[in-house]
Amino acid sequence: MKRSALIFGLSVCMVFSSCEVLEEVVNTTGGGGGTPTDNTPKLTNDEVIAGLKEALKIGIQKGADMACKLDGFYKNPAIMIPFPSDAQAMKDKAIEWGMEAKVTEIETTLNRAAEEASKKAAPIFVDAITNMSVSDGFAILNGTEDAATNYLKNATTTALTTAFKPVVHEAIATVKLTSYWSPIADKYNKFAKLAGKSEVNPDLDQYVTDLGIKGLFHLVKQEEAKIRKDPLAQVTDLLKKVFGSLLD
Repeated sequence: MKRSALIFGLSVCMVFSSCEVLEEVVNTTGGGGGTPTDNTPKLTNDEVIAGLKEALKIGIQKGADMACKLDGFYKNPAIMIPFPSDAQAMKDKAIEWGMEAKVTEIETTLNRAAEEASKKAAPIFVDAITNMSVSDGFAILNGTEDAATNYLKNATTTALTTAFKPVVHEAIATVKLTSYWSPIADKYNKFAKLAGKSEVNPDLDQYVTDLGIKGLFHLVKQEEAKIRKDPLAQVTDLLKKVFGSLLD
């Protein structure tokens, strides 16, 4: 029991930087020679990991909700999806041809596609968290400030890409992105052939998928930072027991 308490105490030291909090954690769980009071909850490793999972689920849901709302990508400079950089020459030429409004429509609908696709992302993240092992959980607690985000990247990127891409494709179709992109891409590619320049890929599915997932992880990282700074902001019964008793 003392070894278990010590492991838990060292783990939460990363979340709560105060040495006084760490001391209280050890005492609360029965380690370090302290005697828990009758009304102090007894915390097990399983409860600690369950609390971590619950906090991450709440944070990820908040991140996904921010991403999938209207302008969740488009008006967030940190994750806004721009006109493809490898098509910059095409963008410049389109503006030269008086098609600046179409360029704006393309950029807007790139982000609308990502916002639509993000509606399907949260369950994939939640599944990865649900399957997190105790050792994974303590590695996150002991890890860097973005350890949970990195765990999710490793655990979900392949499955997320597989699931995300068809949703992006459908979203692109829903917002009629190709009706804006294809005419410019086709016209530019004809010009590129004659001018000996590189042609652009008219298929934007992978581009939006990659940047959409990158944007989601950015938001998840932000929420992880909030969890680490103020776990009591996550007001559920389990989190009050796991985190709240440590700060009383």
